[in-house]
Amino acid sequence: MGITRSFFIALSNNRLLNSGAKKWGFQLGAAKVVAGTDIPNMMASVRALNEDGISATIDRLGEFVTSRKEATQAKEEIIQTAEAITEAGVDAHLSVKLTQIGLDIDNQFCLENIREIAAEAEKRGIYVNLDMENYEHLQPTLDILHTLKKEFDSVGTVIQSYLFRSEQDLEALQHVRLRLVKGAYQESEQVAFQSAEEVDANFLKLIKLRLDQPVFTSIATHDHHIINAAIDYINEQDIPKDRFEFQMLYGFRTDLLKELSEDYQVTSYVPFGQDWYGYFMRRLAERPQNIQLVLKGALSKSS
Repeated sequence: MGITRSFFIALSNNRLLNSGAKKWGFQLGAAKVVAGTDIPNMMASVRALNEDGISATIDRLGEFVTSRKEATQAKEEIIQTAEAITEAGVDAHLSVKLTQIGLDIDNQFCLENIREIAAEAEKRGIYVNLDMENYEHLQPTLDILHTLKKEFDSVGTVIQSYLFRSEQDLEALQHVRLRLVKGAYQESEQVAFQSAEEVDANFLKLIKLRLDQPVFTSIATHDHHIINAAIDYINEQDIPKDRFEFQMLYGFRTDLLKELSEDYQVTSYVPFGQDWYGYFMRRLAERPQNIQLVLKGALSKSS
């Protein structure tokens, strides 16, 4: 997938740069794709999306969490986000990366944290999506999901179509709400497709398999070719519109998302927080032409 993708993935995993980014602020165009560093600014962005007929899934950003104190703080801020959703009366739900609430520290500790988040969210009628991270975290995330599903209804996760095992996971999760994506991490040829053509073909295959099942699905992509192919299948098979939505990242292809909102349910993935650096680098890795965001951000800052 090219040197540029590998370059930005490497940058996203650099702890030193991530730490420095917190001090730099939005120097490099991140404000275009990250909805602020705190809850009030993020909620203003969500309200604006809602006014355009767009729902939101909110991700409190956080990476390289190695202490229980950091994980507990992240948990508390995610719960505060759920409270803010209720207080503002906005159309939104939560997306949570388990590594930021302790998955790399202790699985049981992480489970206790996500259980507390899920309980608070369910009390408020808010869905919780467990975001999928790199391959080493896939099975631990699914294990926690299966435990949570014994207690909570409104919890789901993500299937990454670049992984060989995704069709098998899709079958195992046929009764769980899912988000289908291409995948944003650099994975080895032992576990993942390496060419864009293979990833796209598997993505569309998984979308069709999933749409044949009567469970809600988020089709998360900016690729209009995939979107158009999915719509063709939806029309051919007369798939009810309340069984799926189209989902895109905040700040990307907003015009297309608004256009889709005229006929379909749509959601914007809204990240916020101080730890924006790794997320921003992975967005550049997915679509390196977005380097223009960096240049525009730097130029506007210096002018």
